[in-house]
Amino acid sequence: MRRSRTVRAWLLLAGLLGGVAQAQAQAQNAPPAQGAGVCPPLWQHTVPRLQDEKPQNLCQYAGQVVLVVNTASFCGFTGQYEGLEALYRRYRARGLVVLGFPSNDFGQQEPGANASIADFCENTFGVQFPMFVKTTVVGRSAHPLYRELAQRTGEWPRWNFHKYLVARDGVQVKAYTSAVEPHNPLFVRDIERMLSTAK
Repeated sequence: MRRSRTVRAWLLLAGLLGGVAQAQAQAQNAPPAQGAGVCPPLWQHTVPRLQDEKPQNLCQYAGQVVLVVNTASFCGFTGQYEGLEALYRRYRARGLVVLGFPSNDFGQQEPGANASIADFCENTFGVQFPMFVKTTVVGRSAHPLYRELAQRTGEWPRWNFHKYLVARDGVQVKAYTSAVEPHNPLFVRDIERMLSTAK
């Protein structure tokens, strides 16, 4: 009888400890809680970095003005890399970050592997802003971030270098077509307006 009670007690304790361990593991993998005001739902995604495919939690950009751009290496708009990098360097200290998502969705103009894309961006245009692995940005297979951006703006990317400008609150989003150059005065004015707005 005593042995039976002891066995039951050990089983109960093991179950409790297992539950605690599972809860701790889930907490470590989860993004920061929205209730804490740290990370808006839009940024609660993990995407591998282009250079080394190391997973990056997009919550690290919460509170910044974020310019999301789907890029390609062999496009008529590829020269915009230079302007995007100039924007990043000009406004980075004020809270702007540019996030590049190479995509082969349009005209198959990004056929290379992630490593070759990274080399091209750095060696040709000196890109220092964060870049991520090749990503599907349209259709059923689109990354959840792009699905949400399209839902909020009513606009899917129609070509390479489509731009989404996200305010510090992670809620307000504006979309711009590929033809809008990074130095476009109205575009720059929108960036400065968002930068001047507190979270």
